[in-house]
Amino acid sequence: MPATLATPAPPSPDLVCLGESMVTFLPSRPGRLADVPSFARAIGGAESNVACALAAAGHRTRWVSRVGRDGFGDHLVEAVGAYGVDVTAVGRDPHRPTGVYFRTDEDRATTAHEVAYYRAGSAASAMSPATVPYASVADARILHLTGITAALSEDCLALMRDLTAPRPGRPLVSFDVNHRPGLWRDGTASDVLLELARRADLVFVGADEAEALWGLKGMGAVTALIDGPATVVLKLGKGGAYVVDRRPESFADIEDADGVGHLERPPRVDVVSTVGAGDAFAAGFLSATLRGLPMPTRLRHGHLMAAAALTVPGDLARPPRRAHADRLAALDTAAWGTLHLGPGWTGDDQEVRTP
Repeated sequence: MPATLATPAPPSPDLVCLGESMVTFLPSRPGRLADVPSFARAIGGAESNVACALAAAGHRTRWVSRVGRDGFGDHLVEAVGAYGVDVTAVGRDPHRPTGVYFRTDEDRATTAHEVAYYRAGSAASAMSPATVPYASVADARILHLTGITAALSEDCLALMRDLTAPRPGRPLVSFDVNHRPGLWRDGTASDVLLELARRADLVFVGADEAEALWGLKGMGAVTALIDGPATVVLKLGKGGAYVVDRRPESFADIEDADGVGHLERPPRVDVVSTVGAGDAFAAGFLSATLRGLPMPTRLRHGHLMAAAALTVPGDLARPPRRAHADRLAALDTAAWGTLHLGPGWTGDDQEVRTP
């Protein structure tokens, strides 16, 4: 009998993202949810957004989650998989539905913005150490998590604690605080999110989140409180992003009591929609991290990926080609300061400069 050749194991992913994704319904026109006559179907989820963006940027990614055994679950798995993301570790729950949500067209920062979530009791809320095997995330170089998952259920919080626990061979754990006040009804957000952030290796947190959760202002206060991770990225909105790394060998731009830090301001962007920009920033920074680029360059790649998301109406945007992004990230300080990006800029040579 002829010998059979063993099927080679697929390569390990660069990055695994774990968290709930939902089917998103986008309004056909501006206005209150009560007045919008129809909606277009899309997908949305902080973690799958990061996985899709990184896959589109040429990295091997895997999305780990649970969806219902329903049409919406089929759509999510197919849509995320179409970006090149490995979806084989997505569980199907025969008893719980896939989450969905509806939103208005207004800017999230305004009081006119409305979001209606239908995610209570969803399949993803049943994620736990018992339903999500550790092996599904263990082979990655980076495991990316967000604070959203911790808010979904006690089982999900137990899973987050399990995944962030110290253990031999643990992937580098990236944690985006991603505070969603509407999900935290019991007043535990500040304690739980701080606990998880301290257990991570890399943390993304918005300055507005740090103030709302812990009453903190300034990078020094934030890094003094979040004292576990080697790297903390404080997002300042239009003011840019500041990274502090507690390993002095990472770079030597600015030294302070909290380690070595660097502030990088974003380019000027003609904003179409702010939805998904935070996830895109994390994806850009993580892409540059996987490539071993210097810390200041990682911030620039974060800004560029965010600019791609800011110049399209949906959650996901085509990232710039790697060579294009590298060329822009390598601009000198003066040229970077005049960069002005608008819709369509991710194609080659479509950026413009201010006079």
